[in-house]
Amino acid sequence: MGHPCSTCRGRKRLALASAILFGACGGAQEPAPQAKPPRPSILLVTLDTTRADAIGPEARGVETPAFTALAARGRRFRQAYATVPETLPSHSSMMTGLYPAGHTIRENARYLPAHQPVLAERLEQAGYRTAAFVSSFVLARRFGLARGFALYDDEFLAGRAERTARETTDRAVAYLEQEAKGPLFLWVHYFDPHAPYTPPEPFRTRYAGSPYLGEVAAMDEQLGRLVAAFERRAAGKAVLVVASDHGEGLGDHGELQHGNLVYQSTMHVPLLLVGPGLDPGVSDAPVSTRRVFHTILDWADLGETDSLRTGGQELVLGEAMKPFLSYGWQPQVMAVEGRTKAILAGRLEVYDVVADPAESRDLAPGANLSRPIRNALREYPPPALQPAPAPDVLGEEERRKLASLGYVSAGSQPAVRKDAPRPADMTRLFPVLEEASSLFVREEYARVIPLLKRIQAEDPGNLDASLRLAAAHSALGHEAQALAAFERAGAIAPGSQDVRTYLALHYARGRQWERAVPLLEQIVAESPDRLPALEALAQVRERQGRVEEALSLRQKVYAMRPASPADLVGLGELAMAAGQTDLGIRSFERARAAQGGTFAHDLELGVLYLAARRFPEARESLDRVPASHSGYPMALFKRAQVSVLLHEPDQAARIEAARRHADATTRELIARERLFR
Repeated sequence: MGHPCSTCRGRKRLALASAILFGACGGAQEPAPQAKPPRPSILLVTLDTTRADAIGPEARGVETPAFTALAARGRRFRQAYATVPETLPSHSSMMTGLYPAGHTIRENARYLPAHQPVLAERLEQAGYRTAAFVSSFVLARRFGLARGFALYDDEFLAGRAERTARETTDRAVAYLEQEAKGPLFLWVHYFDPHAPYTPPEPFRTRYAGSPYLGEVAAMDEQLGRLVAAFERRAAGKAVLVVASDHGEGLGDHGELQHGNLVYQSTMHVPLLLVGPGLDPGVSDAPVSTRRVFHTILDWADLGETDSLRTGGQELVLGEAMKPFLSYGWQPQVMAVEGRTKAILAGRLEVYDVVADPAESRDLAPGANLSRPIRNALREYPPPALQPAPAPDVLGEEERRKLASLGYVSAGSQPAVRKDAPRPADMTRLFPVLEEASSLFVREEYARVIPLLKRIQAEDPGNLDASLRLAAAHSALGHEAQALAAFERAGAIAPGSQDVRTYLALHYARGRQWERAVPLLEQIVAESPDRLPALEALAQVRERQGRVEEALSLRQKVYAMRPASPADLVGLGELAMAAGQTDLGIRSFERARAAQGGTFAHDLELGVLYLAARRFPEARESLDRVPASHSGYPMALFKRAQVSVLLHEPDQAARIEAARRHADATTRELIARERLFR
């Protein structure tokens, strides 16, 4: 057989690129609608951190009757693969039909582009009622998957970053019991098998030797409750799709959790479909979970292309770019065709995943890979090596929530290294990196410094470790050590904006804060959405007395991330200093609503109400100022002014009280006040 012509090769490459970047053409223009049977209601359940061998009829060491019962009724895909072993990017693939290179979410805590269509939008436009219940902050609405959902329940109590499957199911079942007509698309996400593993009883006792499996079993119990409630609501016209976003390492290949490698433990996942027109059974063909998108559209009669209902062979792709993005290590891509799985990460690995599911025998030396696999590995797009910095709009509270879930992205763009290590060769550092990231986010700088030094010793080109070490020394006031660490980081990545940003933040918090000004001005000019630089520039503008500029910067910051109550107080004080009365009132009012009885700025709010001639509100606010307040004399003076303006019968007594308790400032103000004459 001769070689294909260049035109044929070009067509194949175009097809590969189309699958990666655009998915199938499920969104093509539909013909004019015909009279059709009612659309079914659709339930999508995503099981976080659930390995393929931890649930269902072939699971080992655990009983999962709800999933197993569904598998008996539907089609189970024995070789289903996640697109990436992280929660947000994997769910983004299921909601868009794209590989991560197409939807651009390569790690957690990023933002799905607003122009990217998602599944719920398509279904809502077709007349579906839409609702979602997610169980982790990693999928909070701010990250972009809430579009198209009339209800997106991501509420977590008491500052928590997750909730249990039982809590989420209670909310979803309550929603299903409401009277409603028409087809429904319901997405429910369970987070339970995620570390740390703390299953409820009786599963804690039953699976004392494997709490991970205990959490899977507890989640399966709630899956049964949810499916029963949904099928009652659907009244026979029900579609069920159950898939995992990724697995869990559990020590396989040196990975305890997930996100760093692309072996079967984290990429091979459960996937099953139940619904009309689908014969029960088991499929051994490799499939990608990104096709959940196309399959649900098919069941909703919105296009059949790439649907799992109609079969169709595919070359399955996957990636794990976290080590590249965080540490500058080799990017990782996998491709699965039939029983052959190939991994490219600095060098090639090849496995027969049917005969060797543990991937213990690397067949690469003698492997004869097909041309589609070779092309896919070679042409799969890695993250841009020098992209514009992604908007960093997470506040400190959001970072802590992610850290509590074990998700902490690097704070810097990695330096490109010719000698970049393979992630699979660096597994000894995984626990150290995870602990260091969590300690850093929790601001436990003294404890994190030894870990960062260890990372530097074993991985000298790790820019993120060098910058965090510099920042830790800076926060502890270790001037010389901080500057030495910054110098080392600059040597790793000359001209890096991240190095300049961290150095500017170091100067901004110290006595040499003026040295931060030109650095921050340059960074903000280059990257107007670089949140840490914007916040630091706002602080130095305040120090410079440039109040209007500081206020404008603060407003931009809080348009990018939620303002805390303390932020709102600071914004109110800035607005007050700038003479922006209305903004000051709004800021203090929001702070008071959030802080309740601990709000300590009724004096400022009362003064602003008075300036706005909102006299009754000024009276109420000033009356709340306690006698122990350092500004109590001013509160009495302002309250006396309000009393006169409202023609209160006790105005004379209030003027006398203001005189009796006057300090040096208010004594002169009282003497000049015409209202008191």
